[in-house]
Amino acid sequence: MKGLQSKVPKGLTIGSRIICDDNSGAKIVQIIGVKGSHTKRTRNPSVGVGDIVIVAVKKGIPQMKKKIEKAVIIRQKRGIRRAGGTRVEFEDNAVVLIDDQGLPKGTEIKGVIAREVIDRFPKVAGIASAVV
Repeated sequence: MKGLQSKVPKGLTIGSRIICDDNSGAKIVQIIGVKGSHTKRTRNPSVGVGDIVIVAVKKGIPQMKKKIEKAVIIRQKRGIRRAGGTRVEFEDNAVVLIDDQGLPKGTEIKGVIAREVIDRFPKVAGIASAVV
């Protein structure tokens, strides 16, 4: 996985409920695990924009409910500091469901995505409506 150009603070943790921003059928998901996290024994791992998480679908179409999926975080409320000195904050936290190869399960993303996601997941950026 490629490194990020920005300083991304980890604003989400296990148990966070997040909006699923694609048209895969899931509406609200809950983080139940983090892929590739290395923390202390009793510490909950935290994640930020561009990280892969394991989620459980809480609300959505009946075929998607209670399913375990992989997702990538595309927006977070906590501010991101970019190399030029600018800071970016979003109104909400959002994820997009992906498969094992990193390809998105949906065909469109309703909102904007952070520029930090483009380096790691170019296919997700291809279906996005806007990039900030």
